[in-house]
Amino acid sequence: MLVCLSQGAWAAPLVVEQGLAPQSLNSHLRILRDESGSLGIQDILSAESHAWMRLAEGDEANFGFTSAAYWVAVSLRNPTSEPVELVIRQDYPLIDLLDFWQPGGDGGWQHIATGDLRPFHSRPLNLRDFVFPVTLAPHSAQTFYLRYQTSGSMNVGLSASSKTSFLPKLAYEQVLLGVYYGGFLVLVIYNLFLFLAVRDKAYAYYMGYAVCYGLYFGVHNGVSFQYLWPGNPWLANQSLVFLLGLTLIFGTQFVRTICSGERFAPRTDHVARWLMYLLIPLTAISPFVSYGPMVLSLAVLTLVLTILFMVMGIISVLRGSIPSRYFLVGWSALLVCVVIYMLKTFGLVPHNGFTHNAFQVGALIEMVLLSLALGARVGEIQRHGYTDQLTGLFNRRYFDEQLPREFDLAARNGTPLSLLILDLDHFKEVNDRLGHARGDAALCAVGQLVKRQVRKPVLACRYGGEEFAILLPRTGHKEALVVAERLVRLVAKQELDDISLTVSIGLATSEQENYASSVQLFEEADIALYGAKQAGRNRVACAPYQDIPGETKSEAIGTLQ
Repeated sequence: MLVCLSQGAWAAPLVVEQGLAPQSLNSHLRILRDESGSLGIQDILSAESHAWMRLAEGDEANFGFTSAAYWVAVSLRNPTSEPVELVIRQDYPLIDLLDFWQPGGDGGWQHIATGDLRPFHSRPLNLRDFVFPVTLAPHSAQTFYLRYQTSGSMNVGLSASSKTSFLPKLAYEQVLLGVYYGGFLVLVIYNLFLFLAVRDKAYAYYMGYAVCYGLYFGVHNGVSFQYLWPGNPWLANQSLVFLLGLTLIFGTQFVRTICSGERFAPRTDHVARWLMYLLIPLTAISPFVSYGPMVLSLAVLTLVLTILFMVMGIISVLRGSIPSRYFLVGWSALLVCVVIYMLKTFGLVPHNGFTHNAFQVGALIEMVLLSLALGARVGEIQRHGYTDQLTGLFNRRYFDEQLPREFDLAARNGTPLSLLILDLDHFKEVNDRLGHARGDAALCAVGQLVKRQVRKPVLACRYGGEEFAILLPRTGHKEALVVAERLVRLVAKQELDDISLTVSIGLATSEQENYASSVQLFEEADIALYGAKQAGRNRVACAPYQDIPGETKSEAIGTLQ
């Protein structure tokens, strides 16, 4: 890197004027690397010119993690006849120690000592970045010196602009920050209400993840130091690694939950769990350990976990997890942005507005998509609550909710509604003779057969035991009878090794207001089912069923129950 940067000691001064738009100073910088960090301003002023280097065209002053101090000199020239008021801005706020020297009126030097290891009030202006106001006299040139030293990533991002151009840009940035953090806040509040309604732990992990992530970026942008703890430089520095550790812990738990890692990707989930166990003590000790090694360790873990979560998401998607689809898209966006930012942190790509903010933009996109993944998870939870795990059909709970709803809808629209109740014949003998495992296999086979024979809006449910119920909206008696007779034939043709199955079906149709309620419709179909059993099984009986000698309808229902 030094060979690439060493293009000679001379760098042309920037020519300034009134209304100067924000302009990068990279091509006007002279840079000196101080390995021991022992040089003072007088040493710098007397240093030989060959000790300085300048950036090549298009390069950025990004030096990654380093223990060396860096000195920067930049010259500005005012050729006009009026004084020009300027601001020199350092746009990366995570610099531990930043010293600025400008020529004084008495021939000496004015020194400003600031940085995020010093109290916030040490800054010339009360802003999240380091901004130094200067004034250039008419027809003059001045050289300014800055000294950088930090245990984190060394990013020199200097620009100059007139005060009149700087203020509108500052206002624009404040609006963007408000929108950005407002988006985080909206997502947290929205998912808080969902958590209170659903009580799913995935929402709790998501909120912890989003809150810690938002606070982490607040520290990263310098906003937290400006507004939350301006008098506490220690907290301003140590909170960054602590919040990053918490973000990774909550993120790990969230990903394991949303992707159902233990179910779909147990090996990957096992690795993620042990990495989380490693993160917990690292995060706990992070405020009391040297910042540089800790942030480097967490940066490496961030990359490892990001790739691991991608693998878990892919496996879960391939094995049928719907929430993982949203997660995978969101995590892909974050993965690209994380890699860009980490490459910038290690000094492998330039420090600029895109690489510096890529992590944050990717995080917000990811948060929105993860919120959609949570919505998909709610649907999945609801489906599991309404689904019979053995047959894959809807369960009795869902049927009990849908029957009165479909009955009322059919009554309002004047359309027919048919109900089939199916019961496997002599199924108790199958369980007693072959065992419950073979009985479950038979139930599963019949459930899959029913599932293949019906299409929306038909609703097929396992009502309980060996009994199934099928709702056929907008289906009259004749059409429903065709469906029922086909099911009787198909069940009898099932080839299940040594199991021979038949089914009895009761059919009732609500049309022309012949039933007063959904309960009456169900009772009539149930009585018809009993009639099919009494008539010899393996057949369909239709309501109203009258051929029940010696029993009333209520007695027949009691017999079935």
